[in-house]
Amino acid sequence: RGSPGGAAQLSGQARRRGATLPCLPPPVPSHSADRGSNERRVMAVLEVRGLKVRYNNVGPEILRGFDFDVEANDFCAVIGPSGAGKSTLIRCINRLVEPSGGSITLFGEDVLALNPRSLRRMRRRIGMIFQEFNLVNRMSVMDNVLSGRLGYTGSLRSLFRVFPEEDINRALDLLDRVGLSEHVNKRADALSGGQRQRVGIARALMQQPDLLLLDEPTSALDPKISRDVMALIRELAREYDVPVLCNIHDVQLAMEFCNRIIGLQDGYKKFDGPTEDMNRTRLEEIYAME
Repeated sequence: RGSPGGAAQLSGQARRRGATLPCLPPPVPSHSADRGSNERRVMAVLEVRGLKVRYNNVGPEILRGFDFDVEANDFCAVIGPSGAGKSTLIRCINRLVEPSGGSITLFGEDVLALNPRSLRRMRRRIGMIFQEFNLVNRMSVMDNVLSGRLGYTGSLRSLFRVFPEEDINRALDLLDRVGLSEHVNKRADALSGGQRQRVGIARALMQQPDLLLLDEPTSALDPKISRDVMALIRELAREYDVPVLCNIHDVQLAMEFCNRIIGLQDGYKKFDGPTEDMNRTRLEEIYAME
């Protein structure tokens, strides 16, 4: 899917502010294009209602009453200007950030009502891929991938990194799947950025998650590697039948690889729909404040 080169100037108020947006590539065919159809519609695995976040009592609200769902077949992008609340939104789902209001229902459970033990159990079902990879540099690639099973392993086994043969075989299979079978015993800090993110993908899938959260997975990568990584994540998400919620700054990648887009601006939802419904006018509205 090639996209036209160059950048297109915004119109109206956004143009006067000097902001630019990339040319839009053709959107990915959407499995949720007929989200209103009773035949094709599937149940939401994630339901968010009235979500609010304020980091302190006197500070501004980062999210201002936000509603959305993620369905079982979604690869959903969250886009918007810097400071719109994208990372905060992603991190609220597994309570790395504590909301100040609203509700989050994941797999039928009230996430905000979970006690610490139940929250740890819930987090087993949520894989997360980070912007800065979050690998342990001194550990091998294999050990980093196996760390995805720590939530299922007893404390003594975790301390000595003793894993069942089934986990070891799964880690090897995943490393082969992400193209790193020749780097199993390398230290993580000996890898390139793209390779390190592939380790992060394999680690997240080691959890056998029911939902994948992606927090700017390509921002530290060059354009070609970014496209390769997004293609790999989409392919594996389909293969393992895992829905994805992805905070991403690159609109072109969102349009190319995601079947649904949520647009954020200053903590408010400005758009929520199939990728093919996104257009230049709506993008200008989302990014008008940049």
